[in-house]
Amino acid sequence: MTVIERAFRLENASGEPIRCNLRRPEGAGPFPAVIVLHGFKGFKDWGMFPPTARRLAADGLATVAMNASRNGVGESLTEFTELESFARNTPGHEERDVRRVVDAIAGGEVDAALDAGRIGILGHSFGGGVALLAASRDERIRCVVTWAALATFDRYPERSKAQWREKGRLDVPNQRTGQILWLDREVLEDGERNRDAYDVRAASQRIRAPLLAVHGERDEAVDVQSATDIVEWAASAEKRALVIPATGHTFGAVHPWAGPTPAWEEAVAASSEWFRAHLAR
Repeated sequence: MTVIERAFRLENASGEPIRCNLRRPEGAGPFPAVIVLHGFKGFKDWGMFPPTARRLAADGLATVAMNASRNGVGESLTEFTELESFARNTPGHEERDVRRVVDAIAGGEVDAALDAGRIGILGHSFGGGVALLAASRDERIRCVVTWAALATFDRYPERSKAQWREKGRLDVPNQRTGQILWLDREVLEDGERNRDAYDVRAASQRIRAPLLAVHGERDEAVDVQSATDIVEWAASAEKRALVIPATGHTFGAVHPWAGPTPAWEEAVAASSEWFRAHLAR
């Protein structure tokens, strides 16, 4: 199937840019639309995300891959150049960005060929947690797939929090680039102030949309138990945890993209099947 691709940009309520890529099948549609959201220290053009979006589009699903407005990646699209923005990112801010993208799809702002009544979301890692928050509060998101989603945003030990509070920032090394990113103290305080709003378990318990949680058995960043927990918590009538053996946090995919791996192939195939089954007319 021929896939049409187009880059576009939205602005959130604060005027910050949300950089996106639309990939959809050729034709008039209407096509189901799947939002693809990266994880922490991630971006829409990282390794596996463009091939994932293209594969879903080739299977008949329009995809909107997005950069959260404070993910730290600017016009370069693949480099962290907006470090002060990254330092102020929060789950709530990303959730609002997702809602802005949902609004744009539902309002016909992205492409007339997208079906406003058939919107799904695929979120990886931190973005998986954000996807669950968004789906729990927005019934327009009618199908959810998470990849290596975290089951809690409260992931830092008390000692690290104390140092974070005292220093005013928490350093976050980027192993790929050697950069030292950081999170401002306001991110810690935001998490404490919004503990209930960012509760992944409570969010999952509100989700009634079909839910597929995909996880690598050897995930080195997020415990594989998270997938089982999320599915157990979810109120969805149709839900499934898929644990892929002998693979890690990104299913063997790397950046720059070095080609498909068997684990990534399995994750994409299962996700495509899930969306197509549950976003059918």
